[in-house]
Amino acid sequence: MEINRHRDNTNRRIGIMGGAFNPIHYGHLMIAENAREQFSLEQVLFVPTGRSPLKHKQQVTDKVHRCAMVNLAISDNPWFALDKVEINSPEISYTFLTVEKLKEYFISSELFFILGADSLFDFESWRSPELILKNCSILAAYREHQRQEEFFEQIAYLNEKYPQKFCPLDTPNLEVSSQEIRQRVNEGRSIRYLVPEAVETYIRDNKLYLD
Repeated sequence: MEINRHRDNTNRRIGIMGGAFNPIHYGHLMIAENAREQFSLEQVLFVPTGRSPLKHKQQVTDKVHRCAMVNLAISDNPWFALDKVEINSPEISYTFLTVEKLKEYFISSELFFILGADSLFDFESWRSPELILKNCSILAAYREHQRQEEFFEQIAYLNEKYPQKFCPLDTPNLEVSSQEIRQRVNEGRSIRYLVPEAVETYIRDNKLYLD
């Protein structure tokens, strides 16, 4: 479902899952569900990227398609919702701005931004990390085989610098990426079991990722 934009004064625990979602896949959904369960989140917002600050990144698929695929992927989970705060904004999609806007809407709620292990190591290079942490905590997903010792050392370092703002999020191993899915579609290979069936059908019917 898509979130209705209005000020919400209820006191809730809300997760924020950002990304291009080009396309959304089971890896995204698994991380979001594990975050919801492990940290007792009452809702997880999927926030597709609007205008990325990374100019070198490839052109992403039209926002209409990416939002449609997110809606299809989360339709059977009552705790998941699509939020177009970045899609509808003319501004570059810096995370600190996105979190500030969401905090304006969810005034009394506790916000948790969900990211992967690689992003954890890059976090301090993001625009205004201190403003991100002013409005939310960070849930960093890791997998047992991925630089685990370095991961927890980074968590400890960041929590010393920004007291108790970073929490490890344990997730099952699922090696899948949007780039791999796009490549497989382009090569005419199956993406079954990598994305929800409705997303697979949408990609096929709209002839996405064939260029």
